[in-house]
Amino acid sequence: MRYGRATVVTALLLTAACGAPESPGAADPTGPVPDRPSSAITLNVLDVAGNLQLTQGMIDEFAKKNPDQIGKVTYSKATAPELVGKIKAQQDAGRVDIDLVLTGVDGLAAGIDQDLWTPLLPTHAARLPGMNDYLPGAAAMQKLAGDRGVTVTYYPSGPLIEYLPGTVPNPPKTAADLLAYAKANPGAVQYARPSNSGPGRTFLMGLPYLLGDADPKDPANGWTKTWEYLAELNKYVTLYPSSTSETMKNLANGSAKIIVTTTGWDINPRVLGTVPKEAKVGALDGFHWVTDAHYAVIPRGVPADKQAAVLNLIRDMLTPQQQAKAYDQGYFYPGPAIKDVPLSAAPADSQKALAEYGRPEYDQLIAGNPIEVPLDAKSLVAAFDRWDREIGSGKAGK
Repeated sequence: MRYGRATVVTALLLTAACGAPESPGAADPTGPVPDRPSSAITLNVLDVAGNLQLTQGMIDEFAKKNPDQIGKVTYSKATAPELVGKIKAQQDAGRVDIDLVLTGVDGLAAGIDQDLWTPLLPTHAARLPGMNDYLPGAAAMQKLAGDRGVTVTYYPSGPLIEYLPGTVPNPPKTAADLLAYAKANPGAVQYARPSNSGPGRTFLMGLPYLLGDADPKDPANGWTKTWEYLAELNKYVTLYPSSTSETMKNLANGSAKIIVTTTGWDINPRVLGTVPKEAKVGALDGFHWVTDAHYAVIPRGVPADKQAAVLNLIRDMLTPQQQAKAYDQGYFYPGPAIKDVPLSAAPADSQKALAEYGRPEYDQLIAGNPIEVPLDAKSLVAAFDRWDREIGSGKAGK
């Protein structure tokens, strides 16, 4: 589903942060991974991050050009909280039917915690030369994967604010301005519950940088200013929707005047017509980008022949010509994880959509502001829990 991508992370992050009973995981197939499969395989892909919107064209093209490696591709989708149970059940049964998982940070972390993913690096680093060309932000996100996953798409994310200029002619320029606007216009500022929303959690993680808090990586002890700010803002917020898509609809119908957004959530809903084309975005003074990425991981138990085909596919996905497809229609803008992939290299429909709905100022904002990786799983769960108890209680959708 192109637009319905509110990120549901709490269940998996709780598993990753709090720990589950240790599982040995399925034993990996014996023997080295060959350069190519001995015969064409059926590749079974599971997407829990909405990543196929960006990468299915890459996968289909590789399969078409390499019928001796991949004879057929099947695709399935699931929510992030379903991932661990699905993979673990197959591994415990000794029959792993999913060969490639496309996931965000949430599923990646939970799978690492339970030892579900096949180690890929540094064993297979030579097969993946595109990783040497990562953008700095993508390289930082790759560190979160350790040796278990490969970053395939990336975007700086946010936090940004979005508004209709006819309704908000003088938008806030600072975090203090945003608070003052909310106080003067009760109910007009809105963001979705952070544990259910990419923009919501990006706003939560971005505030410590905007406010100059003591330690932006420590929500328990380093966010004094952030929690005070959120508590004050909460006095003038009447609703925390359960999903980002709801905030977009509320912006369009006028029940919200300013919402929290990211680059992708700004562009794609306007392409789709959910949000009016004339909507504008703003970056509050002093903001840092809090980044996001999608990963390719191989479950333990996938046979060596299939691993060979998947590694060759990932290698191809990290080439400039394939990465250019990640521009899509702004869904994860920009999208490419590697350097030197200009929009001019993207498919014609991507170029057309972004020429009409993209924002020239994004290039300057991306180049001119610091880039930060998200909180680790344990810290993010702690932040979600405190937000739910102290901020969203009674006002947040489930």
